[in-house]
Amino acid sequence: MARQKINKTNVARLLDKAKVAYELISYEVDESDLSAVHVAAQLGEDVERVFKTIVLYGDKTGYFVCVVPGEHEIDLKKAARVSGNKKCELLPMKELLPTTGYIRGGCSPIGMKKHFPTYVHETAAQYDYVYVSAGQRGLQVKLSPRDLLHEARAEYADLIALGL
Repeated sequence: MARQKINKTNVARLLDKAKVAYELISYEVDESDLSAVHVAAQLGEDVERVFKTIVLYGDKTGYFVCVVPGEHEIDLKKAARVSGNKKCELLPMKELLPTTGYIRGGCSPIGMKKHFPTYVHETAAQYDYVYVSAGQRGLQVKLSPRDLLHEARAEYADLIALGL
């Protein structure tokens, strides 16, 4: 069976331009379940390697981006602290596309309309590769955490809530 040709996204074009090694991997989209857990299952990968991109708004710095392991919740207090804010909140869904150029389930930390301060959860550093959205639903980009940090102009931070 012939593999379908994957159209290059803006993310892929930026990675090509930077001469970064990566792999585009498509998966079956379930509109009722856009979770990273679903994506990891589709990819046959450990959910800890599949990172989701969350856009927040801080009371002092404005927009910023957090990239966290798939099944974890972001800790808003930690996110506010690392980004230099007193408090922060999730970007309302209706503002995601106009702010970033991406839709829910297809938001990548690479190639947003405008660069925002970006923080990647520190567990990414322990893997030789991780996944983030390639900029559209149904497509992930597999790359080294080092390249992710460089291309997203990000830094590592502790961003997730521990335990329940």
